[in-house]
Amino acid sequence: MSRNALKYAGLAVVLILIAIQLVQPSRVNPPSNPAFSFEAAAKPGSQIVAIVQRSCYDCHSNQTIWPWYSRVAPVSWLVAGDVKDGRAHLNFSEWGSYSPEVSRTKLKEMCNEVKAGEMPLGIYTLMHPQAKLSPEDVKALCTAAQ
Repeated sequence: MSRNALKYAGLAVVLILIAIQLVQPSRVNPPSNPAFSFEAAAKPGSQIVAIVQRSCYDCHSNQTIWPWYSRVAPVSWLVAGDVKDGRAHLNFSEWGSYSPEVSRTKLKEMCNEVKAGEMPLGIYTLMHPQAKLSPEDVKALCTAAQ
């Protein structure tokens, strides 16, 4: 490739990166009724609340803290998609709306996923190392799930 071709290709890449910033996903935290929260409805104890808030809430509640990189495309699209999917699968802010059977199922699924190391997602803990679950955290979550 000639020097001019490389220069134009580089310019095209920069312009595309700038243009995609105009396509921003929704980063909204829906309103929640505190009476429906996991803490209020399940009354799990302060240790479990602390673990869940530290490791799960950004994707599995209506209290997401949107980091700076959630505003930079194309990463913003991935983050918003993960939060949307996470809330759809399990939402600690809506816990009180789950039936007792659904609550038990979700707790069992949570235990199975943290035991298997599937949650929290590796890409999330890479950027949020404090969200990593220790073996003690996993044990506490699974004990609470029973």
